[in-house]
Amino acid sequence: MPQKSGPARRRPSTSPFRDQPAQVYDTFELDSRVIHDRYGIGRVVQLHTGRMNVKFGDVVIDIDTRSPKVHLL
Repeated sequence: MPQKSGPARRRPSTSPFRDQPAQVYDTFELDSRVIHDRYGIGRVVQLHTGRMNVKFGDVVIDIDTRSPKVHLL
């Protein structure tokens, strides 16, 4: 069966299936204080591309910067 080409159809404004808004992520910087759902309060000690090392007490954990479990304080 051939596939349709062209622009996607718009949903009616009364449709119960609305588009989800794009998720907004926190912007982490070096020495930012963060809270993690599992590890608690920590401090960013190193930033990588899309990842960061966070020190929670004596333990350093590598975490994705887009993780829904990490929030800025």
